[in-house]
Parts: sequence; C-alpha cells; structure tokens
Amino acid sequence: MGRTSRKRSTLANRAIAASAALILGGGGLVAVNYYASAGEGWTAQTPAQTKNAWQTASTIDCPDVGNEIPQVPQGVRGSVDRELATLDTQITTAYKRFADNRERVQSSRTYGEQQILTPLRNERQVIIQRIVALLQQQAAKPQGLEAMAPCTLRGDDNQNGGQDQGQNGGQNQGQGQDAGQGQDAGQGQDQGQDQGQGQDQGQGQDQGQDQGQGQNAGGQAGNGPDQGDFVDIQSVQPNVQNPRKLRGASRGTFTTDCGVNANGKFNPDNVIVAPGVSNGAHHMHDYVGNQANDAFASDDDLANGDTTCRNQGDKSTYYWPVLRVQNGQDEGDVQADGGGKDKNVGEIQTPSQVTLNFVGSPVGKVTAMPRLLRIITGDAKAFVNGNANANASWSCTGFENRQLKDKYPICPQGSKVVRSFKFQSCWDGQNTDSANHRTHVAFADQNGRCQNGFKAIPQLVQRIVYNVPPPQFGGDNPSVFAVDSFPEQLHKPVTDHGDFINVFDANLMNKVVNCINTGRKCR
Repeated sequence: MGRTSRKRSTLANRAIAASAALILGGGGLVAVNYYASAGEGWTAQTPAQTKNAWQTASTIDCPDVGNEIPQVPQGVRGSVDRELATLDTQITTAYKRFADNRERVQSSRTYGEQQILTPLRNERQVIIQRIVALLQQQAAKPQGLEAMAPCTLRGDDNQNGGQDQGQNGGQNQGQGQDAGQGQDAGQGQDQGQDQGQGQDQGQGQDQGQDQGQGQNAGGQAGNGPDQGDFVDIQSVQPNVQNPRKLRGASRGTFTTDCGVNANGKFNPDNVIVAPGVSNGAHHMHDYVGNQANDAFASDDDLANGDTTCRNQGDKSTYYWPVLRVQNGQDEGDVQADGGGKDKNVGEIQTPSQVTLNFVGSPVGKVTAMPRLLRIITGDAKAFVNGNANANASWSCTGFENRQLKDKYPICPQGSKVVRSFKFQSCWDGQNTDSANHRTHVAFADQNGRCQNGFKAIPQLVQRIVYNVPPPQFGGDNPSVFAVDSFPEQLHKPVTDHGDFINVFDANLMNKVVNCINTGRKCR
C-alpha cells in the first residue's frame, strides 16, 4: 500500500541465505554474507571474497522475526512482544561479544562461528520456538520462522565502495518520502544505499580512515558513525517533490507545541514495540508530550499522565532517538542501559526547536484519528533490515528542499541540522495497533491517495532542529554527531525513526480535523 521496494520477501531471502550458509559453512554453521545487502538474499561469493568479507566484518545481521508475523492473536500479543524483545537482547549481547573480540573474529573464522554465530543461532532457536508455540495457542502454526534463527556477520556498507558511485544516488535518494506522504521512501532509500550520497565531494572513506574516524575507528563508541556516513548538504541537488493538491484537498494545519524536552525525560524503553520490557529499545529516547511514558505505561496511565504540551487536551506522546555529539565527553548514562552499556555515548543534545504539525490530504478530507492510535515511522533496524520501512530525512536549515535518507548532513556555517518525519497518513479504520505495529496504518500513494479502503487521517509532520557543531574527523579533538541506535546498527542515519501515540481528547481531535478540513491554521 503506497510504499514500494525492489526488495522481495525478507523471509524468502533469509531462507535462501540460510540454505547457502549450510552449504558453504558446513555443519549447520552460518557463512558470513557481507556482499549480500540486507534484504537482498544470498549472493554467491568466491573463496577470496568470503575470506575478505570475514576479515572486514563490522556487525551482526539477523533476520527481523517481528516483520514476518503480520497477525498475532490479541490474547498472546504481549507475550510475543516480550519474546521478540528477547531476540533483540540476544543480538545486542552477541554484538558486544563480537566487538570485544573483533580482531580475533576477523582472524579466525572458526572462532567467529563457534563463539559468536552458533551460540546466537541456538539462543534464537529457543525463543523462536516459544513464539511459534504462543501463536499456535490461538492460530495456525506459522511457517518458516524457525529458518530465521541463523545470523551472519557483515561489513559496514561504507566499506563496499558504494560511496564512489557519486552524487546522482544522493540526489535521487531523497525524493521518496517528501513526495507528499513519504510513500516512496523505500525506493529512494534503495538508491541511496546502493549508490551512495556523493561522498566523493571531499568526504571520502579513505580520508576518514587516515584521520582516525573511518571504519576501524567507528566513532567514540567504536561502532560508528564514520566519515563515509556524512555528506556536505551543499553538494546535494534539490530533490523534494510534492503531489499536486486537488480542489477538494484538506489544506489546513494544526500545530501543537509540546516543547523540546528541556526537562530531560529520557529512557531506553519502547512501550509500542516492547511493552513491559525495560531497555526494550537499547537506545535512549527523547520524549515530549505525555510524561507517563515508559515500558510499563498502560493506556490508563497515558490518559491520566501529565503533558508538556501547551494545550492540555493533547496528552499524546511523541518520542525519537536522542542525538548525541561524540566528542569524548560522557553523559550520566555512560554505565546505563540504553547508554554506554549499549554503545550509545557522547553528550545528548537538546533540540533548539521541535515543530509538531498535523496536515491534511492533497486529495480530500481527513477523518479523526482513533484515541490511542499508535504509529511508528522509520525503522530502527534499517541498516541490517534493508529499506522497506526506512523513513529517515536529514537536512539543514536553508536547504530543506534537499533531503538525505542514509547520510548525515554537513551544514554550512550558520545552518542547523534538521531531522524530519512525515508519519503514515492512512488508517485501516479499525485498529489502533497491529502485530508488527505497521499494517494498521500506511502511506498514501504517489498521488496522495489512501489505498485498500484505508482512510485519510491528519498526518503528523515532525521537525527537530539542532545547533550542533559540524563533524570534525581526526586530529586531537574529533567530534561527530549521531543518533542513538541498537548497537549492531552502527549509528547509521538510515535507522532514524519516530513514534507517536494519540492521546488527544475528543474535543481537541475534532478541532484538529475541522481546522484541517476547512483550510485554517490552528493551535
């Protein structure tokens, strides 16, 4: 619905990869798969390529089981979510073992298989079998989940020469999301990852390695970002396109002011994806709006919580990964879950501005969001999952007609870094959530229309501005900015994402809809 990608079924790809691994690795062990990008399946390699891939491995790539479970009976949904969160913890733990023993893993394939991949596969098998048993309690047995237990080691995309493809990939890559509703972000991201973002404009990978911020340095935490993750925004051509608004379009805007998290509400939970699980995100979130949000918040807790929003009728919760400057300085969470324990280090940056707008449809009227509707936009695991759900947009003030999906922007003097999210704007008309937390909402198509009977709802457009110093690579005082991420995601910009739970009261939501549908600008 709306979002397209050249990526085929993740489950099918992983099954192919697992089969090939059994052939190449022997004994049921998984062969490293560096040259096959996430979501593209297994690519045959020569022995020399395989050896080189092992030696340049940078992270662990595991199939995302949650993406392959579109239906979960309500009675077991909480239990399944907790088991999926356990899979994330297993990957995080295995990544730490890999990072602590990187040189040994890269010098000995046997060590990597026996100490990293095989134990992880066995641990995952147990949890996946539990998930299958839970689903069987109230539905037919899901097929193929057990085949998703094996993981691989893979390299950083920046090591694969993709950045040498030049600026054309960067120009095309940003077009998807900003074509009105973000519907083509998958296509745009595909081009950006495969073709690069014009890093040859003086930001090359080799230079980064020589200066101490390349693939081996991996930022302050040792796992990214590197210099190839950045591009000068001035080298990117304008790439934003919007669908034409028809006569019946809903042209109004409702703006809610909920602050910039000046009070410092942070936690590494995610009540949407991992309810009841502490540190379910393995990275720190910024929160504005509802102040009751943590892993254990119930719907009643959210409904009764305090809010930082100026209009007290908006108790919605808005959250996103924090942005840090890795400059050798640490926050108080350096020894905490979601912080240093998960390789998220550096000084957390308070946004200089956060704008939360709700806008209409270019082709018609919008209908009210249901109370407690949950929406996730983007994919926190996009670096290894591929681009099907990626929806990151990076830019600079004064250059916001140029959007980047898989690169951080280097902004000129006087310009600030901007993260923006256009959330899904179509709702299935029935559900406030879904098993994979995605299929109950969708992006409009390239013309701005909702498909498959979905209804247009007010679209949340979130813009977050930071006054951060430009990255400094090498020298005595290197400094880079990066979003928090799962540690195995290497702080890649493509993993940026946002979360929203609608806790508007009924009167205020009616005002939102009326303002948008009548073409007014309201607060």
